[in-house]
Amino acid sequence: MFSAEVKEIKLRPIGTIHTPFKENLGTPIQPEGGRDVEAMVEVLPEFTRGLEDLGGFSHIILLYLFHQCQATKLTVTPFLDDVERGVFSTRAPVRPNHIGVSVVRLDRIEGNVLYIRDIDIVDGTPLLDIKPHIPRIDCPGATRIGWLQGMDDRIGQKRDDGHFLA
Repeated sequence: MFSAEVKEIKLRPIGTIHTPFKENLGTPIQPEGGRDVEAMVEVLPEFTRGLEDLGGFSHIILLYLFHQCQATKLTVTPFLDDVERGVFSTRAPVRPNHIGVSVVRLDRIEGNVLYIRDIDIVDGTPLLDIKPHIPRIDCPGATRIGWLQGMDDRIGQKRDDGHFLA
């Protein structure tokens, strides 16, 4: 049962995501928009052992902190729409806990460095966790995509235009 007593949860980064995108403006909105863009994830040395066996997966899920996001909103106008939506029905960074998630392609691992592709993350982003992407588990027959129905073919075309900073 959920306890309302929990007031704060402390997380600490396990590494840093290094990408060619030096600022939010112009960064792809989703990994599809960063198709084939190369990046790397530097995991802190004390977590290197946790990378064992990850190399057998083609894709991984990165959980990270939207560290440049200062605002929190419960409704937003998404990049692909002109209608205000509840933030939890979007991938907008202005969420209460500023946690981002991206599924990226894993090319290889060398020591504590992961070489990845298909990136939509700003350089220097703090990494919170890594999970293997398992299609049968992560997308078991998904068929409904809510308000994105009919718009999902435009996902890879969008770039950050700064409209969540206002």
